[in-house]
Amino acid sequence: MRRIHRTRRDWAADLALFLFAACFAAVSSRSIPVAEGLGAGWRTADQVAGGLGCAAVLLRRRLPVELAVVLLLAGSVAHYLTGPAMVAVFTVAATRPWKATAWVAALVFGPLPLFLWQLPDMPEDRAGSAVTYFALIAGAIGWGLFRRSRQQLIASLRERAELAEADAQSRAERARMEAREEIAREMHDVLGHRLSLLSVHAGALEFNPGAPRAEIERAAGVLRESAHLALHDLREVIGVLRAGQGTGPGEGGERPQPELADLPRLVAEARAAGGRIELAGPPDGAAAPPLAGRTAYRIVQEALTNVRKHAPGASVDVRVTGSPGDGLTVEVRNTRPPGPDPAHGPLPAAAVGGGQGLIGLAERARLAGGALTALPVGGGFRVRAWLPWQVRPGDEGEGLG
Repeated sequence: MRRIHRTRRDWAADLALFLFAACFAAVSSRSIPVAEGLGAGWRTADQVAGGLGCAAVLLRRRLPVELAVVLLLAGSVAHYLTGPAMVAVFTVAATRPWKATAWVAALVFGPLPLFLWQLPDMPEDRAGSAVTYFALIAGAIGWGLFRRSRQQLIASLRERAELAEADAQSRAERARMEAREEIAREMHDVLGHRLSLLSVHAGALEFNPGAPRAEIERAAGVLRESAHLALHDLREVIGVLRAGQGTGPGEGGERPQPELADLPRLVAEARAAGGRIELAGPPDGAAAPPLAGRTAYRIVQEALTNVRKHAPGASVDVRVTGSPGDGLTVEVRNTRPPGPDPAHGPLPAAAVGGGQGLIGLAERARLAGGALTALPVGGGFRVRAWLPWQVRPGDEGEGLG
């Protein structure tokens, strides 16, 4: 016999059903018809069987079907087992599969056609007792089925609630992951640009220690300014990470986010580091939507950083065109860097699309509603992006481009 762990609530329910069966037997004892040929000894034995049946109710969780079958069969002889039988069939209907419930119901109502055929010839008291018995058993089965359907409904609602909670947690986790990825892209774009400028100027000082004092002072000033700006940008990004909000104008940021009109300043910084860059455009920067302008700025910034890292000395052509009807198009193309012919060796990492920066740029363009392509062209490399020229609700308050 398998061991059943009962909680306090289970014990309370079992004791309540035991008392119900005992009270039902006691209350119905006077209305039970007894044949004239049976004496007091039979009634005593019937009562003892009823007591044992009431005690057997405590086994209903371990052997519900077996208990119901025994009580129903014995109830055809012992009249005080109606209460325990009702509890047993209720347990089967409430806890066991539909097939087991159907077999128990067939055992109960199998004699019903014979009873109905003999009903006209039965004494009135026996006929009434039999009708009451069938009605009570049917009510117990119906109540058990109702309880099982209610438990299934509660379990279904609980499962739905758990799934909804898990889905909400999953959405929250995805939102946190997207926020972290956005911050990571911002740090990659901003700090990568600043640190690449530092590397270029520091390399110039290292390989040309005999440069005139004026050039050394100018390079040192650029290094100091670039380091200051890198620390400033890092503070801004960490502030977003800590506060969980944007750093745009009016949101606690120390300065506004870059936009399309800031491209000439970006190109001037790259030229000051020795880059050979031609800039065509941009169109009217003030009219460009904030999201498209910020995204275009970051694309050019990352592309220039990649040129400094993977194709030092190459000339760069930056073209930005667009209008409200055509969208904003950004193209950054660099020539073959000086040195060995790339045909005789592998292309740089960025040229084969393995750089995380290009992956981040493609994702940034996608989030802005556009698309980005990056591929080798004529020994160099070309990054081209198209962005929609539209203002979306909430663009003015976005902190991370």
